[in-house]
Amino acid sequence: MIAAIIAAAGSGERFGATIPKALISLGDRTLIDHALSALSAVVDEIVITAPAGYEDAIRTIAADRATVVTGGSTRSESVRIGLAAISPSAEFVLVHDAARALASSDLARRVIASLQAGDLAVIPGLPQIDTVKVVDADGYVISTPDRAPLRRVQTPQGFSYDLLKKAHASAGDATDDAALVEELGARVKIIDGEERAIKITTPSDLATAMQFLGATNEFSTGVGVDAHAFGEGRKLYLAGLYWPDEVGVDGHSDGDVAAHAICDALFAASNLGDLGSNFGTSRPEYAGASGAQLLEETARLVKAAGYSISHVSVQVIGNGPKIGSRRVEAIAALSAALGGADVALLATTTDGLGLTGEGKGIAAIASALITKN
Repeated sequence: MIAAIIAAAGSGERFGATIPKALISLGDRTLIDHALSALSAVVDEIVITAPAGYEDAIRTIAADRATVVTGGSTRSESVRIGLAAISPSAEFVLVHDAARALASSDLARRVIASLQAGDLAVIPGLPQIDTVKVVDADGYVISTPDRAPLRRVQTPQGFSYDLLKKAHASAGDATDDAALVEELGARVKIIDGEERAIKITTPSDLATAMQFLGATNEFSTGVGVDAHAFGEGRKLYLAGLYWPDEVGVDGHSDGDVAAHAICDALFAASNLGDLGSNFGTSRPEYAGASGAQLLEETARLVKAAGYSISHVSVQVIGNGPKIGSRRVEAIAALSAALGGADVALLATTTDGLGLTGEGKGIAAIASALITKN
């Protein structure tokens, strides 16, 4: 099992904000939501360390994607608190900073791949391109080190669970977890980082981050909803996956409500009609089509209209199946069908109310953010 800790207990004082940095908005979402969406696509369990007094605000954002605990007064203390909340069955742990909100799922995957290949500590980094000077207390240059072997270190950083736990056993403090691991004499592998994993500390950093989002005034959002009643003898397809031993739903296609809601959200954002006008019963070629096929076709139409898909979020509403056990797999399937787009997947129930609460069917609601190319 792969777990992750997102350190989000920073005050935001250097940013000049009146709220914790993790709750500052970047585009249409908070920093913590960006970070959480990237990691939830690749890990099985997430713990967020929140600032005291803001736990409920972050729980609202996290929903069922993460466990939220109160962080400490330092970053290292917060990581130790998060580590204590992780399931002991975890093999590897990623430690990430909410301030590096735009670090991609691909970066996390590459860190994990290096761990699975045998490394016990893996951190991303970028070459140092500026000349660096060492100065004394009076501001005079002492030396000019060779910049070739230097790296600007980023997160998420990945470790074996046992090694990270041992590194934090001394209750030491450092600016990153790799430094504590280095003190044990363990080898730390550096892999290529990415420019978009910028640490957002000041308003100017936020402006730079907006450029990585491709942020312009030409963006559009849409919302889509889909629901289907259960049908005996039907197989259940949901969020791009087949769910054996579950009753499926009636429908013209495979009845994947999550995929269908996403399609409608994208059509709404790009003003391209809706699910019915594009793939409805008047189009017999889509009879029995999979959710993945409809998503791929929708992404093609959105792209042809001159848009790029920035983010998609979908929440499944029903008494079952339990999404959590296959969340990473489902996010990967949805993202792949959308050409690698950023996808968030949540689930909830209606406490026994309505079609889904009474166990008569399943529904989904999705939102989409697209930008004009």
